[in-house]
Amino acid sequence: MSESLFPLLNNISSPDDVRNLPETQLNQLANELRQFVIQSVAKTGGHLSAGLGTVELTIALHYVYNTPEDKLVWDVGHQSYPHKIITGRREQMQSIRKHGGLSGFPKRSESAYDTFGVGHSSTSISAALGMSMAAKMLGSKQKTVAVIGDGAMSAGMAFEALNHGGDTDTDLLVILNDNEMSISPNVGALSKHLSKIMSGKMYSTMRSGSKRVLEKISMWDLAQRTEEHVKGMMMPGTLFEELGFNYYGPVDGHDIPTLITMLQNLRAQSGPLLLHVITKKGKGYKPAEDNPCLYHGLGSFDPETGNKLDASSTKPTYTQVFSDWVCDMAEKDNRLIAITPAMREGSGLVDFSRLYPERYHDVGIAEQHAVTLAAGMACEKAKPVVAIYSTFLQRAYDQLVHDVAIQNLPVLFAIDRAGLVGADGPTHAGNLDLSYLRCIPNMLIMTPSDENECRQMLTTGYQHNGPAAVRYPRGQGPGIEIEKKFKTIEIGTAEIKRQGKKIALLAFGSMLSEALIAAEKLDASVINMRFVKPLDTETLKSIANSHEIIVTIEENVVAGGAGSGVNEYLLANNLQKQVINLGLPDRFVEHGSTQELLAECGLDAAGIINSIKSIR
Repeated sequence: MSESLFPLLNNISSPDDVRNLPETQLNQLANELRQFVIQSVAKTGGHLSAGLGTVELTIALHYVYNTPEDKLVWDVGHQSYPHKIITGRREQMQSIRKHGGLSGFPKRSESAYDTFGVGHSSTSISAALGMSMAAKMLGSKQKTVAVIGDGAMSAGMAFEALNHGGDTDTDLLVILNDNEMSISPNVGALSKHLSKIMSGKMYSTMRSGSKRVLEKISMWDLAQRTEEHVKGMMMPGTLFEELGFNYYGPVDGHDIPTLITMLQNLRAQSGPLLLHVITKKGKGYKPAEDNPCLYHGLGSFDPETGNKLDASSTKPTYTQVFSDWVCDMAEKDNRLIAITPAMREGSGLVDFSRLYPERYHDVGIAEQHAVTLAAGMACEKAKPVVAIYSTFLQRAYDQLVHDVAIQNLPVLFAIDRAGLVGADGPTHAGNLDLSYLRCIPNMLIMTPSDENECRQMLTTGYQHNGPAAVRYPRGQGPGIEIEKKFKTIEIGTAEIKRQGKKIALLAFGSMLSEALIAAEKLDASVINMRFVKPLDTETLKSIANSHEIIVTIEENVVAGGAGSGVNEYLLANNLQKQVINLGLPDRFVEHGSTQELLAECGLDAAGIINSIKSIR
C-alpha cells in the first residue's frame, strides 16, 4: 500500500505513538486506520465489518489507557484488526489468517497487547474481572477494560460475570459496544452533556458523599429508589445498576473527543463501571454498512466495488446441503423445528427462516439454552434440529448429556465446521467432537464422506428415535451428485469402497477421498466407516481376519476418537492386529489453508502413505 495514503498511520508502531499525537489529529488517524483495514482485508480476506465499527473506540482506548500495563480485553475478537495494526503488527497484516502468519483473533503468544486469547463469545467480562481481582490482590494499580458487543451480551456467561463483578469493589470498566441500533436522538448533545457530567469527578464525589449521609437517616431508601427511577427514565442502564455497575451512556462510539473525555473520567473512578457506546458495523465503507453480515467475514474483494474476487465453484458446500435438506424435510414434516445459537447464516438457515419463520428459533449466543430448548420440544413430540458449529457445541456439553442423552430424546444435531477449519484456527476448529460425543450413551454419530451421504445421514438421524449427530466439515465436498429423495442408511453399516491386500484403511467422513488416493499406491482396501457409533462390528471383524494392518483415519484428535473405538472393539474380541491410528495431533493446530493443515498433520494422501511405510 502506498505510504502517501497513510502519513500518520505509517509512523504508528505502538500505542505510545498514538498517545504522543495531539488529540486534534486523532480523527485523521481514524480515517487512515479505517482505510488501511479496508485495503488490507480486501487483499487477505478476513473479518471486516466489526473492526470498521470499532476504529474510533480502539484509538480512544489506547490513547487514554496505558496499554499494555493497563489491560484491554476484546470479546470474540472479530473487531480487533484496528487494535492489531496500532500495536506493532501493521506490516504483518498481509499474513493474517495465513499459515504461519497473524491470527485472526487476539492471541497472548502473539503480542503483549493481546491480554487474553479469544474467539468464542462472551468471555471478556469474566476474564477482565479475573485480571482485575488478581491485580488488586497482588497490589498492582493497573486498570482493566472489557469490550463486549450487544450480541455477546445475550450469553448467560456475560451476565454471570456481571452478577459477580457488581458484587465486588474491583476496578473494572465494561464497555458495551452496541452496534445493532442506529444513533438515535438520545445520543445527541443533551445525552452527551449528561454523560460527561455523570462520569465526572464532581458527580461521582457528590453521589458517594450523599450516599454516606443518607445511609444514616431513614430517607436513604426513598432517595435510592428515586435516583434509580429517574435514571431509568433518562437512560437504559437500570439493569446494570441493579447488578452493581455504575452505568454511563449511551455515547457516540465514533466521536473521539467525547470518548476520550468519558474514558479519562472513568479511568479516574473506582469500582465496577459500564460505558454504553453506540457504533455502526461497517462504518465508513458503504458495502459493509449496507450489509454488515455479508462483510462480517469474507475472502478477498475489490475495495472499490466490494465485489468478491475469490473464484466461485458450482459445487455446494456441506452447509448448503444441510440448508436444502432442512427446508425439504420441513415441507414434508410440519413437526420439524430448527434452532440455532446466533448462527443463521453460518449454519445455513437463512432460507428456512424465511420459509418457516414460525418454526425457526435463533436463541442468540446461548448454546446451553439452545440444546435444552430442543430437549423440551422433543418431550412434546416436536422434531427439533439444532444447527450448530462443532466448536460451539462444546459450550453446551452438560445439556447434551443431562438434558438430551440421559432422557434419550430425539434431537438431531447438525454439526457444521467439524475438523480443521482453515484460516479461523484453533478457537473455531471442530477437532474434538468425535471424542466428546462418542463417550455419551444413546448417541448416534455419523460422518458423511460426500454431499449425498450427508443428506442421507441427516434423514437417518432425523428419523432415529434418540439423539443423533451428523458432523460435517467446512466448505465443499468431492462433488458427488445429490439425490433429492429422503433415503436413509442402515444404522451401523460401513461400505467397502476398494478391495486391496494386507492393508485396510478405515476412513471416517472427510478422510475417505485422501484414503482412496493413498490406497492406489499401497494397494490397500478402503472402508467408508460412516458410523462412529455404533461401529459396523461385522465388517470390522471381517477386515481384521483378512488384513495384516488396520489403519484408522479421522479428522478428529486421535485421543478418544473414532480410531479409539476401533481399538476397543479389536481388543475386546481378541483380534490382535497391527493398528495405526491417524488423526489430529495432541496439540492445537494453528491456522492456515485446510490442505496445508492436513499435510502438516499427516492426513493428506502423502502423509497417510508415509505413516504406513514408516512402520512396515
